[in-house]
Amino acid sequence: MSENLFSRSLLHLAAGLLFGLGLVVSGMADPGKVLGFLDLGAIPSGGWDPSLAFVMGGAIAVGLPGFRLIPRWNRPWFAAKFELPTRRDIDSRILLGPSIFGVGWGLAGLCPGPAFTALAGGSGAALGFVLAMLLGMALARWLAAR
Repeated sequence: MSENLFSRSLLHLAAGLLFGLGLVVSGMADPGKVLGFLDLGAIPSGGWDPSLAFVMGGAIAVGLPGFRLIPRWNRPWFAAKFELPTRRDIDSRILLGPSIFGVGWGLAGLCPGPAFTALAGGSGAALGFVLAMLLGMALARWLAAR
């Protein structure tokens, strides 16, 4: 059992390092790059940065085959069964959460993955973002429990 846990931990570490490296190489750890993509008002002046669209397109091209192939497997490599969501309804939490995420991403130019990557690089802005994010997560859990 401990060998399986060790293998899983190594796999998670490798995936996290690969993800972080991809964020750095693609520029997504730089809030200015993200904000340059989100600033659609800069299109007429030529100041809009479309490169993030290529990063997203590349992620979709890599991820889409997995979403088609993996459900055909009997079970995951490191778990007893697949844990897939079953809810299909749309409620206020599904609308409010992504809206808050999008506003935060647009204001700060960071979302959780790039924020942790920038934090590892010593960014003070990322530290503020991560602390606010953790506070927001704690507040959301507290509100959900009420």
